[in-house]
Amino acid sequence: MLQIKLVYLEEELGNAWINDFADCPNVTILNGNILETECDAIVSPANSFGFMDGGLDLHISEKFGWHLQDELQAKIANLDEKELLIGKSITLATGNEKIPYLISAPTMRVPMSFNIATSVNAYLAMKAILIACKNNETIKTVAIPGLATGCGRMPFHIASNQMFLAYDEIINGNYKDYKTFGDTQKFQYRLNEKGLIWDY
Repeated sequence: MLQIKLVYLEEELGNAWINDFADCPNVTILNGNILETECDAIVSPANSFGFMDGGLDLHISEKFGWHLQDELQAKIANLDEKELLIGKSITLATGNEKIPYLISAPTMRVPMSFNIATSVNAYLAMKAILIACKNNETIKTVAIPGLATGCGRMPFHIASNQMFLAYDEIINGNYKDYKTFGDTQKFQYRLNEKGLIWDY
């Protein structure tokens, strides 16, 4: 089974993960530097246009080389949409023996804090990350930071809940069965209590 390492700096995020992933034997929660975490793949909580010059992405670029940004943007340019949609991912080889893969999974279309905290972007990004790992047999261990919690400023408990619900679907196979439109609304609220269902 895929081994997942959730790596945090902020104690509040770590505590939220400990609570949400308490019954997940393949999930390890670590306090420290994700770039020093032993893993097959590290996650870049990116933007849709592949700019890797801020936040965690900046540190990734400095560690592995700026060629990764160039390769990512070239792959994005070949997509029909010409942007990497939230809920999708791209996996790149890093050329690094200790961490051979990078998974780029956008948590925002462009780097900004507006409207991210009320979104379901951490959920969508987590699904994309786990699907990428399942589709790559050489990825046995993945290190994942808090999604949408940096520049996006999503509250830690909401991001943690979204990441777990994505895990529950992709890893445990507990997909939702929506009988009515109301069921989709209820799950939307479960994903983010701060998001609005009606906007008028």
